[in-house]
Amino acid sequence: MNPSIATKLAQLSERLLEVNQLLSTEEATKSMDSFRKLNRERAELEPVVELYLAYLSCQGDIATAQEMASNPEMREFADAEIKQGNERLVELDKELQLQLLPKDPNDERSVFLEVRAGTGGDEAAIFVGDIFRMYSRFAERKRWQVEVISASPGEMGGYKEVIARIAGQGAYSVLKFESGAHRVQRVPATETQGRVHTSACTVAIMPEVDEVNDVVLNNADLRIDTFRASGAGGQHINKTDSAVRITHLPTGVVVECQDGRSQHQNKAQAMRVLAARIKDAQVREQNATTAATRKSLVGSGDRSERIRTYNYPQDRITDHRINLTLYKMDQMMDGDIGELCGALMTEHQAEQLAAMAEDVLK
Repeated sequence: MNPSIATKLAQLSERLLEVNQLLSTEEATKSMDSFRKLNRERAELEPVVELYLAYLSCQGDIATAQEMASNPEMREFADAEIKQGNERLVELDKELQLQLLPKDPNDERSVFLEVRAGTGGDEAAIFVGDIFRMYSRFAERKRWQVEVISASPGEMGGYKEVIARIAGQGAYSVLKFESGAHRVQRVPATETQGRVHTSACTVAIMPEVDEVNDVVLNNADLRIDTFRASGAGGQHINKTDSAVRITHLPTGVVVECQDGRSQHQNKAQAMRVLAARIKDAQVREQNATTAATRKSLVGSGDRSERIRTYNYPQDRITDHRINLTLYKMDQMMDGDIGELCGALMTEHQAEQLAAMAEDVLK
């Protein structure tokens, strides 16, 4: 193990002891914000420290076996123990390196999912519906909750735009690489000549902002308009100005919400989405800065970046960032995208490990 990594792990072990001591005091619960942060830090430290202790224990077992090897009667047994111990050390070292990779502070958060139709007219709107269903079914498999915040139906089905909240621990860590342009190639139901059309939609995955507010929104920077909601929604719809549009004047970001049952509910939902969009813009700006110094294979999350093609005639889905092609269209469109998400996460970790190795050598 690299000495600098060993030093870092020893420091983390000491910090875990310190955090546990702080949480055991009566002062810990006086500030719930501080209490939550300490618990979150402990949850992050525990798996790393457990691996480190296992690593030290394994080193101790090897040292004991090496002492035993001096006894001719025990040499064969000791040699087997040493070999097994060294193999285990290599595994633990790899796991520890992964644990030490820079953590995305948003990884454990729930997300807002936005899918918008791009080029392709009615077929693009239908594709938005297909993509939204894919993520919804995937969320069901993960036992995450899906709550539609706002939806604008397409004339021939699907959606011109749909915004939803996907609530589940770690949702952002799994879905964050889905942001970008998705392209579909297929024969639309309305096509009489059997020609393959190409349509597109854009996907945005944004981490939900904490109630304790990562983003400060000043009332002076907001213009809030109310208007009469349109579409289905029950007897209350169209009778009051329950729909809400919030404009963030400094950035020009606009959020509309009209699916709630009251103006108060719509305003609260719109504020949550607005905060997430502004936070997302900040994250993308940081990612763009990082990408300028190191080219990321999994992309920067730029909305205009074409990340994936869904080719129905050939039954294939291709992710262009990692050159991965899978031939199981039906299963994936039914939410079976775990393999694809896992491959993107693995590629991202490989990039981080390479960067960490470079930093150690400097």
